[in-house]
Amino acid sequence: MKLLSVRSAWHPTTLLAVLTLWLGTVGNFPFWMAIWTLPETQGLRALTTMVSLWLILLGLVGWFLCLWVWPRWLKPAGLVMLMTVASSSYFMLTYGVVIDPSMLANVVQTDVREVRDLLSWPMLAALVLGVILPGIWLWRQPVRAVNAKPLLVRQLGVSLLALLVAVGLFWMSFQDIASLTRNHKHLRYMVNPFNSVYAVTRLFVGQAALASQPLLAIGEDAQAMAPLAPPDKSPLIVLVLGETARAANFGLGGYARDTTPQLRQLQAQGDLAYFSDVKSCGTSTQASVPCMFSHLGKAAYESSNQRFESLLDVLQRAGLAVLWLDNQSGCKGVCERVPNVSTTALKVPEFCKDGECLDEVMLHELPKQLAALDPARRAKGTVVVLHQMGSHGPAYYKRSPAAMKQFQPECSSHALQNCPSEQIANAYDNSILYTDHFIAQTVNWLQAQSRPTALMYLSDHGESLGEKGLYLHGMPYSIAPKEQIHVPMVVWLSKPMQRQRGWTMACLQGQSAKALTHDNLFHSMLGLSQVKTGLAKPDLDLFAACSGSR
Repeated sequence: MKLLSVRSAWHPTTLLAVLTLWLGTVGNFPFWMAIWTLPETQGLRALTTMVSLWLILLGLVGWFLCLWVWPRWLKPAGLVMLMTVASSSYFMLTYGVVIDPSMLANVVQTDVREVRDLLSWPMLAALVLGVILPGIWLWRQPVRAVNAKPLLVRQLGVSLLALLVAVGLFWMSFQDIASLTRNHKHLRYMVNPFNSVYAVTRLFVGQAALASQPLLAIGEDAQAMAPLAPPDKSPLIVLVLGETARAANFGLGGYARDTTPQLRQLQAQGDLAYFSDVKSCGTSTQASVPCMFSHLGKAAYESSNQRFESLLDVLQRAGLAVLWLDNQSGCKGVCERVPNVSTTALKVPEFCKDGECLDEVMLHELPKQLAALDPARRAKGTVVVLHQMGSHGPAYYKRSPAAMKQFQPECSSHALQNCPSEQIANAYDNSILYTDHFIAQTVNWLQAQSRPTALMYLSDHGESLGEKGLYLHGMPYSIAPKEQIHVPMVVWLSKPMQRQRGWTMACLQGQSAKALTHDNLFHSMLGLSQVKTGLAKPDLDLFAACSGSR
């Protein structure tokens, strides 16, 4: 009886082979689906390439598991692997995303509200089929006790053999596979579990290395050039940091629907300029926000391994009062050293319900927070950043109040793939319509101030609404569609501000078609705030060309 029980138990390496087969086949369903739909994967040669890829992937997964997964932690590690490939497969299939370090950074930075928006019945079904059922089976399997030395020899031998098979097949199929991955770069980020292993390693090693670096001061020569005035008479500048607004659905940019009627009215009054050709620094909040507030610019920021202060530090060092109000999931580090307040948990019945608040709650909170700032600093000028919840998905329908739901019917599901494309567009457009209302309300509040005022609006990144099977955002920048990187930008100046600065809106509107990027924000905000520093680059300052334009 004892002999029978030993023979019926799995040898650890054999059970790893079963897990390898599951992960390489079922666990990579999105990868195989993506390859199957490509024009290159048709005919006998394409079938041969597919089989080669499958065997290569099995070899690599087998090599990885036999090298790192040993009997003592086989079952817990197996559950982790099942969870990893099931969750990444679900999001790749559902939203068309890929798994890379920036996407993982988004996951790490996700707050409770965003997690709640992602929960759905299809997600639960995916976890049941991909994790719970196979996990129960795996956990219940008896594993044979094997002496250490023969186990070591067998498992390392299998690992080496699997690697040799994978390398050999890759060598024989190199031309076809290289051509496939060169023409379709997104495939590289779809291979489970290596995409997640790479993303975790790259993200946390990079973050640890960066965190170990000292924070370097910038703009130590910064000076406020505006004349001193009473706190309620000095310039007040509001930067509205938009969330997930794409230029393609912005009415001012030529969209078929008028999603920006109030901004269009301000434009007709001659005090507003819309910049139609602006590219973001990244395709996610985590990537874009630190980059757009950096003095380095996109290219230098992404290649730098040092930590620098942000635009807000320079403005504060110059003596200005600086304030960050956040209705999102945080400022990603750029506001840590200036006064900052989160409005997400406020209990304002007019704007807050079900654990989250509409963006207008920031206007409700703004006067109180401004009054709490240092009067000596406010005498030199004040810069406020309002970080929107904006059009954050997938629950676009939550981003607008009932009065702003002009486009009907709208998708009221978190599972966008279950909604018709026109209903997704309706919900998203209603969120843009509310952003238009929020900006206009902010302008109205600024117009009522007895001081020079200005507003700049700029979205952090765009969004995919189902084009080419993609939803949401966060694609690697090099392969991201234009919908995720083409963003709207608006500048409004009060008449007193135009007179004080000597600028005309006609001059600014004359630059509205120029190709711009997030790199322009740092230097334009210095110009708008009248802060002098050696960091300033006039060629990136929108307002430099209009100095003395009157």
